[in-house]
Amino acid sequence: MQELDLLIDAAKAGVEIARRHFKSNPKVWEKEDGTGPVTQADLEVNACLEQKLRTARPDYGWMSEESPDDPARHAADRTFIVDPLDGTRAFIEGSRDFAIAMAVVTRENPESAVIALPARDMIFTATLGGGAHLNGEPLRPEPRTALEGAHVLTTRQTLFPEHWTALPPVTRHFRSSLAYRMALVAQGRFDAMLTLKASWEWDIAAGALIASEAHMRVTDRYGQKLRFNTPQRQVNGVVAGAPAVQSGLLRRLKA
Repeated sequence: MQELDLLIDAAKAGVEIARRHFKSNPKVWEKEDGTGPVTQADLEVNACLEQKLRTARPDYGWMSEESPDDPARHAADRTFIVDPLDGTRAFIEGSRDFAIAMAVVTRENPESAVIALPARDMIFTATLGGGAHLNGEPLRPEPRTALEGAHVLTTRQTLFPEHWTALPPVTRHFRSSLAYRMALVAQGRFDAMLTLKASWEWDIAAGALIASEAHMRVTDRYGQKLRFNTPQRQVNGVVAGAPAVQSGLLRRLKA
């Protein structure tokens, strides 16, 4: 089984678990490290994905939001980077804006990726050099050519004046899941997304490949290439979007 087929197969199994728990009052706990809630669905999806992926590729490394960090991933040629449920708060609240995100990373670079939206019947996919797809159909967005008037997915706090040399002339929108935000940019429904905070790799890796394969530009908040499977498991924020919009945002951001 090819890498992308393996990810899609695992995603479909995870989707069924997530749907079973969605709006069914799943058990919820607060994580001991204070990073937010986790539900029974998060843990069951994680166990399912790990069993399917690691059984098929036992020599691959493993990084997941819901698994202890395994230092063996640094010695592996390839590593799975997984978020079993990105947008857990949205899931708990009954919002459809949660995702399952998975990527295979080789030498810090994503090579295959899947973002599945269990409550929306959407599966975004990409392979390096093979383009991006939604439910098997190629994504061919028409990128916006100017920053002014762009529609950007981000939080309200991100657009506070202290972050900018000049506030960007954009309209703000929001979705809970970072992975879903990046997929929506790849689809062309929004012109860009950005987050200025250090971001966990499992939220970003799949979306970074899907967006870039849809001919969007993706960097950290400083305009540097995103690298994955790092010791800290985080990137320095993300700015992704149509090239003209993405570069316009970067120019206005304070260092």
